[in-house]
Amino acid sequence: MVEPPQQVPHPAPIRVFLLDDHEVVRRGLHDLIDAEPDMRVVGEAGTSEQALARAPALRPDVAILDIRLPDSDGITVCRELRSRDAELACLMLTSFDDDDALLDAIMAGASGYVLKQIRGSDLVSAVRTVASGQSMLDPATTARLMTSLRGPQGDADASADGRLTALTDREREILTLIGDGLTNRQIGKQLYLSEKTVKNGISRLLAKLGVERRVQAAVIAAQNPQPPGPRGGSGSAG
Repeated sequence: MVEPPQQVPHPAPIRVFLLDDHEVVRRGLHDLIDAEPDMRVVGEAGTSEQALARAPALRPDVAILDIRLPDSDGITVCRELRSRDAELACLMLTSFDDDDALLDAIMAGASGYVLKQIRGSDLVSAVRTVASGQSMLDPATTARLMTSLRGPQGDADASADGRLTALTDREREILTLIGDGLTNRQIGKQLYLSEKTVKNGISRLLAKLGVERRVQAAVIAAQNPQPPGPRGGSGSAG
């Protein structure tokens, strides 16, 4: 007897929530996202109050949040929503290229930050990227932000952030290299460690710093530069 072919389950569509105070923008985003077979808009709001009241019950995978709102801002909404659901990926949408807003968005736990001038296909790709657990931050903007944080106006005293005192020497080395923009593989080569060891070390590092995303650690590294020292030979591996 021939066995019937097994049905391959289709992955559930990415559930998306929209927050923008302009109805025309929301309609455009709604149509754009619903046209994708692997995405579905589950709700929308025009104010932060509406978003905080509606979004948690709808349990979206991704929230696209306008930064500037009439009654608050999308960064506050991001922080509030993620305090209720740490798995939620927030994609910040703005008309302005604003370094302060980018920094605030990163520290609020946002997964991505894109300008409204973005092409529709690129926005759809950004939603897929953050839904998969990755970050979607414009590299040029992020690099400029890191440079400004390292400027002379920044506080060069590493003791300014007490969280750094809990780090081992090796973790401080890894944090510095994260701040320099190195990948896990590049960090491994620099410190003569396997990529898996680096990955595990970064997980412990993030936990000690009390952050969830690598880019948040990069911001801390930029704000608290470490004195140069020998790399690769000294320091605890724990």
